[in-house]
Amino acid sequence: MRTVLLDNEAVQALLDAGHPKHRAVIAHFAGVVTRRRRGPTVEVVVPTAVRVEAGWDRSDPSAATASRLRVRDEGLDTASANLAARIRTDGDVSVADAHAGAVMRTLTSDDIVVLTSDPGDMERVASPRRITAIRI
Repeated sequence: MRTVLLDNEAVQALLDAGHPKHRAVIAHFAGVVTRRRRGPTVEVVVPTAVRVEAGWDRSDPSAATASRLRVRDEGLDTASANLAARIRTDGDVSVADAHAGAVMRTLTSDDIVVLTSDPGDMERVASPRRITAIRI
């Protein structure tokens, strides 16, 4: 199974058709749809702290298009909150990046692709888990 994880800027680009990276994010979603049609399981997730940081209120009418996409929220439970706290303290990163790191480290997916503006940060918070970070 492949999991595509969205970081803050990927979410912002998804929400705003005028964002300079909007087309790049939409192109990745088109790839996800194509791959889903061919059979392999592909899921798209967004850590809830990333969604908050990006300002994605799924109940806001201006976010209706993005909210219709099959993007699963990945929340914090006790164990993942503890892991995110360690990542934040050890790596001196934002809460959203720490939450993304905790999600990446605990996903059962064999193949994790992260759409990000900062691949280095995502690789660092995911470590020791190997990911493919794609700069948007």
